[in-house]
Amino acid sequence: MTIRSSRSMPAALYALAAGAFGIGTTEFVIMGLLIQVAADLKVTIATAGLLISGYALGVFVGAPVLTVATSRWPRKAVLIGLMAIFTLGNLCCAMAPNYALLLLARVITSLAHGTFFGVGSVVATSLVASDRRASAISIMFTGLTIATLLGVPAGAWLGLHFGWRSTFWAVAAIGVLAMLVIAALVPAGHEHGKRIAVRDELRAIGHPSVLLGLLMTVLGFAGVFTVFTYIQPILTEVTGFAQGAVSPILLVFGVGLIAGNLLGGRLADRHLTRALWSTLAALIVVLGAMSFALHSKVLTVLFVGLLGVAAFATVPPLQLWVLHKANDAKSLASSLNIGAFNLGNALGAWLGGLVVAHGPGLGALTWVAALVTSSGLLIALWAQQREAALARLPASACPSSGA
Repeated sequence: MTIRSSRSMPAALYALAAGAFGIGTTEFVIMGLLIQVAADLKVTIATAGLLISGYALGVFVGAPVLTVATSRWPRKAVLIGLMAIFTLGNLCCAMAPNYALLLLARVITSLAHGTFFGVGSVVATSLVASDRRASAISIMFTGLTIATLLGVPAGAWLGLHFGWRSTFWAVAAIGVLAMLVIAALVPAGHEHGKRIAVRDELRAIGHPSVLLGLLMTVLGFAGVFTVFTYIQPILTEVTGFAQGAVSPILLVFGVGLIAGNLLGGRLADRHLTRALWSTLAALIVVLGAMSFALHSKVLTVLFVGLLGVAAFATVPPLQLWVLHKANDAKSLASSLNIGAFNLGNALGAWLGGLVVAHGPGLGALTWVAALVTSSGLLIALWAQQREAALARLPASACPSSGA
């Protein structure tokens, strides 16, 4: 396949972004529908909240399973098939007659998530020159950030005015549109990569450089959701905003996500390892400094935006690190890293819940989050020192790896 030499990005990247937009919308929109879902299906809010946890678990489990199962398929066919699963899952959500079947439908929908972003990252990097790979990944992930900015509020508005099922009907329609643009714009000749045995893929994934990358993703990103999961009560109970101010402030966060995602891609294209530790360090600084801003409304809004920038600036370098280190198991490693992001989300939400329920409370979430992300930075620095040490060894002394 031909890689464009101009500075313009291939249209296929925007087709991948369309799929990412649909997936991002369906992942997060449920947060704005919990009250309606709980009332309609006669369950508690806490029980309805398991629809979020079930989705995250489905991503974590489904990513490696589907990636291995489809490893011998052309990648374009995989992407279209994943969007078909996504569409089917959302249709099932829209028609679910009870809570159990809605939860099952959410899990079905989530199966497409990790593999789509994993395979999509591999496809995205293959469409551009080597010095633009992180930017290509960031364009695909822009669909996810735009979903947070526009798709989720629109879905919540639909649910409020036309019932929560209308939201899932709308997201299913997005899935159909995404299938069509992927079919039209992703090059037909884009086949799978070099075929290797599952055992060899697992061996590549088990290399320390890849495992360290997955660990820095989990720990680095867990800090974000330690705070973001509880951003509504932080804004209302700590800073003193009215409930009506929360949605506009979250729009500021969404704008920050888009800016940070594009910034992270540019930084990682210039120097991957430097981008890795610098973006994690910036996230730690924002989280730590936010602790002192929460009692000022103006500063809090500013730091919500900065949190969005810092959080998603880490995504392209974290994803590209794993892609670089996985050799021929790029699709599996990339999918596993998406699962690692979701595991970090779940870990952060769980830890934040402990801080809120058992002390020291909402006001402490930001500095606790900074400590969590600091552990991810330490892993990143250790991984870089390890890489440098291996590079200084004679070739005969270096272990075979993707390092």
